[in-house]
Amino acid sequence: MPGGGGGGGGGLGKVKAGSRPPWVGLAAAVWVQVAAGSAYVFPLYSHAIKEALGYNQKSLTMLGVANDVGENVGLVPGVLANRLPPWLILLIGSACAFFGFGTVWLAVTKTVAMPYWVLWIALCIGTNSSAWLGTAALVTNMRNFPLSRGTVAGLIKGYVAVSAAVYTEAFNGMLNNSPTNLLLLLALGIPIACVLVMYFVRPCTPSLDEDNSTEHSHFVFTQISSVVLGAYLMVATILGDTLKLSATITYLLFGIMILLLLSPLAIPIKMTLYPSKPKDEKPSTIVPSYSTDSLSGADQESAEPLLRGTSNTFGTGTNDSDEATDVDLLLAEGEGAVNLKRRKGPRRGDDFTFGEALVKADFWLLFIVYFCGVGTGVTALNNLAQIGIAVGANDTTVLLCLFGFCNFVGRILGGSVSEYFVRSRMLPRPFWMMCTQIIMVVTFLLFATGLHSLIYVSTTLLGICYGVQFAVMIPTVSELFGLKDFGLMYNFMLMVNPIGAFFFSALLAGYIYDKEAARQNPGVLDPSNCFGPDCFRLTFYVCAIVCCCGTLICVFFIARIKPVYQMLYASGSFRHPRHQQLY
Repeated sequence: MPGGGGGGGGGLGKVKAGSRPPWVGLAAAVWVQVAAGSAYVFPLYSHAIKEALGYNQKSLTMLGVANDVGENVGLVPGVLANRLPPWLILLIGSACAFFGFGTVWLAVTKTVAMPYWVLWIALCIGTNSSAWLGTAALVTNMRNFPLSRGTVAGLIKGYVAVSAAVYTEAFNGMLNNSPTNLLLLLALGIPIACVLVMYFVRPCTPSLDEDNSTEHSHFVFTQISSVVLGAYLMVATILGDTLKLSATITYLLFGIMILLLLSPLAIPIKMTLYPSKPKDEKPSTIVPSYSTDSLSGADQESAEPLLRGTSNTFGTGTNDSDEATDVDLLLAEGEGAVNLKRRKGPRRGDDFTFGEALVKADFWLLFIVYFCGVGTGVTALNNLAQIGIAVGANDTTVLLCLFGFCNFVGRILGGSVSEYFVRSRMLPRPFWMMCTQIIMVVTFLLFATGLHSLIYVSTTLLGICYGVQFAVMIPTVSELFGLKDFGLMYNFMLMVNPIGAFFFSALLAGYIYDKEAARQNPGVLDPSNCFGPDCFRLTFYVCAIVCCCGTLICVFFIARIKPVYQMLYASGSFRHPRHQQLY
């Protein structure tokens, strides 16, 4: 398959030709995404901030908001994803981690005294590295594998989720349970990891073979290896937390973790040692939206045979002169169009600009549904340490590891299961968002009981549901609105995290927690700890109600977009992904 040649110019540089580079890039993205999970380890050092600097729970939850704001406000990297090469975006993210977490480390170690607002901004900058790293890895790989968006999204975001367990394993073993050492690792380790792999995260000639069984087996291998990694990390963390392991065993466990993180490299190594026989090439029908807009002259020439853009609509060939096809009728029904031929602008499934997507009702319906699921889930995540202490589960590292593993499983399942059903049954992906929000209602009610025996079950369910929301939202955005401004749209959707954290965590959970702590400790000027179910009960009731509303909105949303999915995945066979015909 021809790839980009030629010299520089263009914001994104050359497109790397060949079948191996996309898989090398995916393996490199694993390390980028593990590094990008810095926001998930806030509970590991939040208590140290609280004790070292004397903050109350409300001040600490506001730092949790800063953590979420930094992680999820990625509009700038979203805009620059179409203008800068991935390596430069990764470099900027590395700088954010160095300066942000470095400043927090200086504050916690009391090396430099600084006011609260400086610490808040520093934490924002540090966790904003996640937005830069995640945008570079996700956008690049979604474009390199345009026919496997759900699977790629689940894998890429799954490794972010499992990063919490990776950091927890390092925290318990290599870092001797030291929050200050963890902050130093975030400040120095993230830049080092990104610099080592940033050359390999690059645009490549996209994989466009719809019937490639080899590619499918490669994805299955990557998914299995990632699940093995997640299960191993959970077991290793629990063992390290409950048993007194020697230094030798600790280093051995850490080494096995590194090998499992390297396992995706087995695919390009296998492709090098045992190259497959080239098949007769079919006309390529999809190419990433960066292929012609931002490449140099030589790159554009090499990409010319491919169709410009990533619009997902069907070409009508030579038979579109007199009557609308079934596909047109389905799309017209989904759009609510009265006269299909008079409709201007892109239709759902085409490539939208960000401005065009903002005026679509479906864009905001997806935003609201995602807010109801993730905005409430992040409240439990940010307060997981305090929730565990309140019900008597003092060992919060096990809770964090459990949530991280289940979040990871949810993302892998959300990507792969939605991919299977959307191809075989044309089932809209948000159907799984609706199902998981129903489960979340039950989960929040279990949390509200405040029973120690249910805390692990509740955390497990919440982690899986939280992960599914992420994995389903990403390909849904790309399918409804294309890949042209996907980086910006994806990062706009992620803003629901800090919004939800502000309203449900800082304003609601923080206020109720401090009020109950004051009631339990009369006469104490600024009580820091609260015990019992009443610390978070009202918060969980509110979250359950919000998820009920999200479920109802999702039913309406699914009804609106069902004709669009029937159009996108009805190209001759239910199991074939959508494609375009050449002009």
